[in-house]
Amino acid sequence: MGNDKKADFSDVSATVSSTEQVVKKADFSDVSSTVSSTEEIVGEQQYTVQKGDNLSKIAKNMLGDANAWKRIFEANRDVLDDPDKIFPGQTLKIPPRDA
Repeated sequence: MGNDKKADFSDVSATVSSTEQVVKKADFSDVSSTVSSTEEIVGEQQYTVQKGDNLSKIAKNMLGDANAWKRIFEANRDVLDDPDKIFPGQTLKIPPRDA
């Protein structure tokens, strides 16, 4: 190896072209959006019916007035057909006290 010639790179030159692409900025000037909330009505609660419950008892405990059972019934017309037919495990919407 003592007599081997070393490679001569003195006349080598290199250039690098960028591979970066020119990207236009996105134009969102004509974009619009709307949001409709699925959040429950403020103050509305839920109650899970327990054994021995009736709407008057729930109204008295949750709203402070046994006669407010009608409001609970109306708030749950989508799941109740008869105010006397509620069952343990059902989840009922309880309207706000101030409604």
